[in-house]
Amino acid sequence: DQAERLECLGELYRLIVPILEGRRDYPGLAQCYQHLTQAYNRVIEFNKTGKRLLGRFFRVIYYGQAYFEDENGVEYVYKEPKVTSLSEISERLAKQYRDKFGSDHVKMIMDSSPVDASTLDPKLAYIQVTHVTPYFCKDELEIRPTEFEQNHDVDTFMFETPFTPNGGARGSVEDQWKRRTVLTTQYSFPYVLKRIPVKDRQSFELSPIEVAIDEMQAKMGELEEVVLGPIDAKKLQLRLQGCVAVTVNAGPLAYASAFLDPKNSAKYPADKVEDLKDVFRDFVRICYTALQINANVICSDQREYHNALHENYEALCSALSDLLGEFVYPLDDSNNNAHRHSLALFSAISGAPNNSSTA
Repeated sequence: DQAERLECLGELYRLIVPILEGRRDYPGLAQCYQHLTQAYNRVIEFNKTGKRLLGRFFRVIYYGQAYFEDENGVEYVYKEPKVTSLSEISERLAKQYRDKFGSDHVKMIMDSSPVDASTLDPKLAYIQVTHVTPYFCKDELEIRPTEFEQNHDVDTFMFETPFTPNGGARGSVEDQWKRRTVLTTQYSFPYVLKRIPVKDRQSFELSPIEVAIDEMQAKMGELEEVVLGPIDAKKLQLRLQGCVAVTVNAGPLAYASAFLDPKNSAKYPADKVEDLKDVFRDFVRICYTALQINANVICSDQREYHNALHENYEALCSALSDLLGEFVYPLDDSNNNAHRHSLALFSAISGAPNNSSTA
């Protein structure tokens, strides 16, 4: 109960209930089922509001043979409570080891880039801290649809490091690469200890067009989260605003201009170009659905703001149509399937009948 991992109670009571039944302990059974009822009602509420905080994860590596001895170079994943930030855990570890080794002998490494231990000062103790998130392949994610399932019994984590060919971390979208590192721990979280050693790590690089595909899929996933979950008008509008921005040097249109413009697309693998086009086709549809929902949840004084979002959306669709060489606006009769898909999705979310107005 205190850890708010209420879904685990069912398995626990499946062990307890047969014992109580054998004893004919009906008051005990009543208490068990009452507890389960309360727990599952809380789960329902958590799933509606998304206000359960199941903790955050961080990768920590210690460098300095003279200070850390057997832990020198050892990589751990730490589980921290609630919404612990990167700065909080870094400050705590810095204080802990400065108190132990002396304030002048501990240095924090705050970026996620690989560290060449041979370049470090042997007179200092170094601690590298990086925020990581649970990582799942697509198939596993499909069987872990809830936030609880994505934060329970997890042993694989991921972090990303941006880089460019010239050595900088950030550059134009055409030059922006990303290194994704996947860590596997010896045991799964939650665990009896708050940190677990890493037993395996794999790294692979995403090219600029693969970064574009990945970023657009992430942006689409964020929008789907608010569209398919309990409607939060403020969050919906904030994410819509970021999705339908028509700035050519930032956001979705920057990726489309860089990789889908016929003048540029021939420089990239044809299959990746087609993958990015598919992502944008789906992206336009989910944005349209989100706009429909927003139109039905806004207050009267937000109508002008909604109209501005819709105008930006139309401008985005127009620009994408030119870049893709096809008409991508879902309202076009030639794209009725997309229109029906959006209407059906909106109806499923809102509970509205299929013939409801979606203006």
